[in-house]
Amino acid sequence: MLKIAIQKSGRLSEDSLKLLKDCGIDLRNVKDRLRTESDNFPVEVFFLRDDDIPQYVEDGVADIGFVGENVVYEKKKSVQVREKLGFGKCRLSIAVKKSDEYADVSFLQGKKIATSYPVLVQDYLNKKGISAEIHEISGSVEIAPGIGLADAVCDLVSSGSTLFMNGLKEVENILQSQAVLITGKHLDKEKEQILERLLFRMQAVKKAKNNKYVLLNAPNDQLQKIIALLPGMKSPTVLPLAEPGWSSVHSVIEENDFWNIIEQLKDNGAQGILVVPIEKMIV
Repeated sequence: MLKIAIQKSGRLSEDSLKLLKDCGIDLRNVKDRLRTESDNFPVEVFFLRDDDIPQYVEDGVADIGFVGENVVYEKKKSVQVREKLGFGKCRLSIAVKKSDEYADVSFLQGKKIATSYPVLVQDYLNKKGISAEIHEISGSVEIAPGIGLADAVCDLVSSGSTLFMNGLKEVENILQSQAVLITGKHLDKEKEQILERLLFRMQAVKKAKNNKYVLLNAPNDQLQKIIALLPGMKSPTVLPLAEPGWSSVHSVIEENDFWNIIEQLKDNGAQGILVVPIEKMIV
């Protein structure tokens, strides 16, 4: 049985549980539980503080963990990032008061910086050749400049609204982070096989979220131009319609290129375009 550590509460926990559900893994009642098992897949799930997950994985208490990259690099445990999970995206940034005249990173020389990530901040300052005083605090980092504790802060940022409401502006980006799957160095052959099955399912779910299934009607005299816009998984499926001179074209479009391709399809005579979400995508 593969032992998985995930965050016990918060958005990352919800998204991790949703990913497992999308992978067809049914967990027994997870509410107010510290551990649970699946009835249809050989996994056991532990619910832990996110800061503790790398340590549990390194020690072999858990075989794998779902955790933010920021935690992995801050804790510097002997773990390996096996898969980026595509959710929990944020950035670790340095922010200063809006009134500060910030030109470049040299502004931080000799300043006090409040953060929950002292290791990452110190590594960044060392790389930039800056000497500053780091105050490690947990939670509500953004209030530190307002109460005179620090001149700057370094914290996780999603939208930036929390910084804005506390009179701060983002000036330096240290790390782009998202949820990742980590493993230790202690997986035996059986557990590695279970992990490979899990990764296969996860990759199918991720690919489905990043792609759309498209069906459209195309005039035959424009068919080659339209097919050229739709590479699909191998190539588009083309079926003749009952109406002479027309064909039905089925294909897959990546989310990032979606609107650009749809506009080009319309310009080349495509009609009746239907876009359908993909639940799973096996390639």
